[in-house]
Amino acid sequence: MARRSYLDTFAVMETTETAIIGGGQAGLAVGYHLRKLGRPFVILDANARVGDGWRLRWDSLRLFTPARFSALEGMPFPPVASGFPTKDQMADYLEAYARRFKLQVRNNARVQRLSRSGGHFEISTSGQKLRAENVVVAMSSTQVPRVPPFASQLSDRILQLHSGDYRNPTQLKDGGVLVVGVGNSGADIALEVVKTRPTWIAGKETGAIPWRIEPWFARHVLFRILRFMFHHVLTIKTPIGRKARPAMLTRSTPLIRVKPGDLTAAGVSRTPRIVGVRDGLPVTEDGRTLDVANVIWCTGFRPGFSWIDLPVLGEQGEPDHQAGVVAAEPGLYFVGLHFLYSVSSETLMGVNRDAARIARRIAAARRTEAARSSEPSEKAVAVGAGQ
Repeated sequence: MARRSYLDTFAVMETTETAIIGGGQAGLAVGYHLRKLGRPFVILDANARVGDGWRLRWDSLRLFTPARFSALEGMPFPPVASGFPTKDQMADYLEAYARRFKLQVRNNARVQRLSRSGGHFEISTSGQKLRAENVVVAMSSTQVPRVPPFASQLSDRILQLHSGDYRNPTQLKDGGVLVVGVGNSGADIALEVVKTRPTWIAGKETGAIPWRIEPWFARHVLFRILRFMFHHVLTIKTPIGRKARPAMLTRSTPLIRVKPGDLTAAGVSRTPRIVGVRDGLPVTEDGRTLDVANVIWCTGFRPGFSWIDLPVLGEQGEPDHQAGVVAAEPGLYFVGLHFLYSVSSETLMGVNRDAARIARRIAAARRTEAARSSEPSEKAVAVGAGQ
C-alpha cells in the first residue's frame, strides 16, 4: 500500500473559518453570535453530551444566581420553584439552547493540540484534524484539580476525592470526613456530609457576603445591583476595575450561600489548614493529626491549557490576552476566563457580552480581508488607466 504524503493529508484535512473549543455556556454563546452574524464555525467539546460540564458536578449543587439571571441571549431560563437552578436544570437548559439555535456541537472531541501551520491554526483531537482561520478557546481557567503534593503520602485506607469528582455521600467510606478548603465548594459539601458522618473543615475562610441570597429582596433587588457592579463598574476599562483585578484573580470568592455560622450550627468542626502528613494521617497547622476515613480536597483548580502549543501562556499557565484577544497570535481568542473583561466574565450573565464582542471582531476581520482581496492591484489600476 502506497504511503500517504503530507500533501495528501493536507488535502483531506477539514477546514473551517472558526473553531470553538469548549461546548459549555461560553462556547454556545460564541456560536450563537457567530450564527447571527452569518459566520461559519464548528464547536468541539470533550464531553459526551452538551451540558455535562454542569451535569457531572455534585448532585446537590445549585447555582448562586437566580434563574432570571442565568440565561444566555435569545432564550429565557425556565421558571424554577426555588429561584435558583440546580446543576441538572442548568445542563438541560444548555442542551436545549444548542438544539433551539442549531449549534451543532461535536461531542467526545477532546482537543489534544492547538498549533499554527503557515497562516492557519491546526487543531488535533483524538479522531480528527482541523484547520481554522480563527480559534476561540471557550473554557474557564479552572480545568485541572489542584491538590497539595503531600496528598500522595496519606494512608491507603483514606479515601481521597477532589471536589471535581465528588457526587454525593454514598461515595464515602464509613467514618470521619475531612473537607480541605473553606470556599463555596467546601462549605456546601461539608454541610451535606455532616448529616451522616463526623466532619471537619480545614482552612481559613475568605469572608462571606453579608446577606442571605434566597429572600425575595436579595433575588430581585440586590442581584440587580451586583450585576451592575460586576458587569459595568469592575471592568478593565475603569480605574477601580483595573486596580481590583490583580487581587480578584488570585483571591478566593467569599462564601455566598453558606455562612460560617451555618457550618458550626450543623456540627461541622473547624480546624486550621492542613500542612502535611504524619503516620499516614493529615496534620494541621497547630500540629494535630486527624484520624479520618475520607479526605475531600476542595482546593480549587489550575489552568489546563498545556495542549496549546503556541507561545501564549504565562508562567502559571494562564493565557496572555487583552479582553480575550491574543495579540501575539492573530485569530486566537479566549472567552470564559475569570475577569477576562469584567468580574462577570466567568458567569452566565457576563459570558454573553464577551462572546458577542469576540464574534463581532471575527466578523469584522473577515469583512476587512474580503475588502482587501477585492481591491484591484496597483498594476491593474495602472493598466486600466492607460487604456
